[in-house]
Amino acid sequence: MQSLKMLVRIAFVVAASFARAAEPPAPAPNHGQSEGVTRGKYLVDTSGCHDCHTPFKMTETGPARDMERMLSGHPEQLELPPAPPANGPWLVSMAGTGTAFAGPWGTSFAANLTGDKDTGLGKWTSRTFIDTIRTGRHLGRGREILPPMPIPVYKNFTDQDLTAIFAYLQSIPAVKNKVPVPRPPVAAAAAANTAAGS
Repeated sequence: MQSLKMLVRIAFVVAASFARAAEPPAPAPNHGQSEGVTRGKYLVDTSGCHDCHTPFKMTETGPARDMERMLSGHPEQLELPPAPPANGPWLVSMAGTGTAFAGPWGTSFAANLTGDKDTGLGKWTSRTFIDTIRTGRHLGRGREILPPMPIPVYKNFTDQDLTAIFAYLQSIPAVKNKVPVPRPPVAAAAAANTAAGS
């Protein structure tokens, strides 16, 4: 199962890289930001964070990142039906917003990375953020962070890099957006429902 999770994470990172390659780079002015915030923005922009954590919206020219909801994760008002089952060699499916993913691990929703105190990282510290990335667990000790989050890759960031990323995330506009909790795999959910009914 671990190697399958790794393959899924790698596939998402590769696919997201191709999607990002089509987007023109945004200018990076420093508008009085600290060096850490500037470095954090650079790392967020080049590490694919927007690929999953900034939802798509439909525009006249097709789908585009909704920068008014930048890094706010899966939109809380978008309730999704159960994901379609894997078919043949296809292991994963993704919602049109680019913020919800289903596979052998269940259904995962991109987290709200903004500084909102109730629904984002507003109550976190840089230590909590670093521990989350280092352990691959929510708040450094909770549930496992699920694919497609490339934790095995992001564990290679230095503490200085992660502190800069956290500083940047705290500097962007907070967006109130309560992301749903992950859903278990369809087979596990069906077994739990069967057990509950007996």
